[in-house]
Amino acid sequence: MRIRVDRRATSESGGALLAVLWLAAALSVIAFSVASTVRAETERTSTIADGVRAYYLAAGSIDRAILWMYWGINQNPRNPDGSPMFYAPPMPFIRYHYASGEAVVEVIPESGKLNVNQATPAQLQQLLAALGVDPVTSARIATGIIQWRGAAPDLGISPDASSFRPRGSSLEQLEEILLIPGMTPDIFYGRYDHDPSGRLIPRGGLRDCLTVWGNPQTIDVNTAAPALLESLGLSPAAVQAIVAQRAQHPFTSMDQVMPLLAGAGPEAQRLGIATSTCWTLRATARVRTANGQLSDLRRTVAAVVKFLDTTKYETPFETLRWYDDGWSPVAAPGF
Repeated sequence: MRIRVDRRATSESGGALLAVLWLAAALSVIAFSVASTVRAETERTSTIADGVRAYYLAAGSIDRAILWMYWGINQNPRNPDGSPMFYAPPMPFIRYHYASGEAVVEVIPESGKLNVNQATPAQLQQLLAALGVDPVTSARIATGIIQWRGAAPDLGISPDASSFRPRGSSLEQLEEILLIPGMTPDIFYGRYDHDPSGRLIPRGGLRDCLTVWGNPQTIDVNTAAPALLESLGLSPAAVQAIVAQRAQHPFTSMDQVMPLLAGAGPEAQRLGIATSTCWTLRATARVRTANGQLSDLRRTVAAVVKFLDTTKYETPFETLRWYDDGWSPVAAPGF
């Protein structure tokens, strides 16, 4: 008995099977793409949610730090062991531990900066040189700042023409110097460089060294930026030593600092343990995830606060500036 094989039917069955396989492969690719998209969107949404939570954690920490500073400066309550219950200067950081995360508030007196409305052209050029700006650009920017404040001395350099006319009066906001010819965002805000091992490290800018509210006479040694210390004539080794020591324990007396000022120029005599009525409070927060660990996402918020004389004003403080997107080069050791 002979069995006839219908080759046409076999060919059609093979084609149908191949079509099913291709369709299954296509559906698998689509399913994988949809799953990847859903996962990416879920992670993005989670990151946005963590960012919002971290923002409010940082903003609330600034409000809390203002109260702690007011109580600490005016009432100075102490724990049984003698440590400050809230805040006592010089205290560079205030740490807050919450169930939902952690926050570190940097307490930076404006007296730790150079007053841009009082600085001389030489001081401005030395500061710009310490920030790595070339001499020609440094002179242009220094000339522009002096012109913006009023009459400019003859420095032998004529800055480029600008469509923004100088105010002819003191700067009200530090950001005004962004309008000066020669100024760049990297010079003002800072940048990142590579260290010898290839890692990115933050380099501060002019906004970390200048202020419109600070004391023009004394610069606080506990909070002055490294570039500002270098511009006062300190050697790089002395700057590193000061930054390292104050990170461990803030200086409480200039006798602790004097050995590090050997060989420094006369400008270094402006360093001191300065008091201030205006402070920059910069809070960096990290939220706690479901597994109890801190998120890698950080959010920084900053404010400039002036404490007022309650015998003359109804409120004990005033918020002069608020920065929703602050930037902190170093929040705190280990944070």
